[in-house]
Amino acid sequence: MNVDEGAIDRREAFLRALVGDAAALARAGFARQTGQAVSMKGPQDYLTETDGQVEDHLRARIAEAFPEDGFLGEEGGGEPGAQAWVVDPIDGTANFARSIPHFCISIAFIAGGEVQLGAIVNPVLDEVYFARLGRGASLNGRPIHVSATTDIAATSFEMGWSNRRPLARYIAALNELFEAGSNVRRGACGALGLAYVADGRSDGYAELHMNSWDCLAGLLLVREAGGVTGPFLSLGGLLAGAPVLAAAPGVAGVLSQATGISLLAGPDLLTEANEEDQRKTA
Repeated sequence: MNVDEGAIDRREAFLRALVGDAAALARAGFARQTGQAVSMKGPQDYLTETDGQVEDHLRARIAEAFPEDGFLGEEGGGEPGAQAWVVDPIDGTANFARSIPHFCISIAFIAGGEVQLGAIVNPVLDEVYFARLGRGASLNGRPIHVSATTDIAATSFEMGWSNRRPLARYIAALNELFEAGSNVRRGACGALGLAYVADGRSDGYAELHMNSWDCLAGLLLVREAGGVTGPFLSLGGLLAGAPVLAAAPGVAGVLSQATGISLLAGPDLLTEANEEDQRKTA
C-alpha cells in the first residue's frame, strides 16, 4: 500500500524527539519507585503510576501534533483506525516495580497497512533503538544487524511466557530448544527482547501470545536489521494479540519448529478486511 513519504518524514522527526521526553519521565518514575505500592491488573500483571503518566504524556503529544492519527495504548486502549500510534508506556513493569533496570518504552506507527516506524528506549541505559520501514535499524544512531550465527549450540534465545496460552506448550518449547543445544533465558521485557535480537545480543525471541504494543516496534527493528519474523498483523494481532517470533536467519527454523510459530513469507500487512474485522470486534 502506498504511503505519503513526507508524512512519514514528519512523524519520524517527531518520534525521535518524543522518545527522549518519554524516557525522562520514565527515569524519574523509576527513581521514585523503590518501596512504592504496586497495583495488579491480573496474575503477574503489574501496574505502576509511571505507566499511566508516560502513556498520558505520549497520547497528549501525539494528539496535539497529529490529531488525524489514531492511538492504541496498553493502559488506555483507543481506536487505531487506518493509521495509528501503538504504545506501551512501560514494558517490563514487573522489573520496573522491583527496581530492576530492564524495562523500556515501545512506540510504533502504522500506516498503509504496515508498521512504518518503531522506537524502543531503555531509559536507564539511555539506549534508543529506531527503525523505519525500508531504511534499516539503529541503536543510538549506529546501524545494527542481527547475529550471523548458524550453529545452534552457540545460540542464546529468549522466550517470553504468557498465561494466555497453556503452560505445557511453553515448557515443551523450552525443552526442545534446550535439547537442540541452545541456551534459553527470560528477561521479562518482551520489547527489549526483540530489540536485543535486532542488535545481535540474542539470536531469537519467541512468545506464544503477545500484544501489539509490546512487539510491533521490535518486529520492525528485527526485520530492518536483517532478521526474520513470524506473521503478526495478518493474524489479527493489532487488537487481539498473536504469537511472536523473531530471529537471526541462520537459526530461525529451529526456533520456529520448537514453538510452532510459522515464519513470515512476505510483508506483514494489516489488510483492509482484517482492519474492518478488528473495528467491528473492538
